[in-house]
Amino acid sequence: MAHHRPERVGEQIKRELAGMLRLEVRDPRAQGATVTAVHVSGDLQHARVFVTSLRPDSEREALLSGLDAAAPFLRGELGRRLRLRRAPELRFEWDVALEQGRHIERLLDDVVPEEGWVEEEAPDGGEEE
Repeated sequence: MAHHRPERVGEQIKRELAGMLRLEVRDPRAQGATVTAVHVSGDLQHARVFVTSLRPDSEREALLSGLDAAAPFLRGELGRRLRLRRAPELRFEWDVALEQGRHIERLLDDVVPEEGWVEEEAPDGGEEE
């Protein structure tokens, strides 16, 4: 059952980080970041924090730099709030899942007509079973 602990800790970290980024981080570069997922290593020493933002893509690097600058503060707060013996090192990464979803949606729009699928009649004139 210990193999579920990194997932549980990841969810707790995600919840805490979301609140801290919204209310406590003052770096303007990190403003507007949304935590979408946290993947914690099995030994709980490293956490990959996936983020996205509604800010323009041109500001992506500045956002990640602001989060990296805030990482020591965030790590210390996480250790205190979650009562972890050693808080994991935080590595912030841009979440590409939303962009990939949009790309797939565009591809599907090109393939599937706007009206949707049209059912064809069976060759014998009856309905298909």
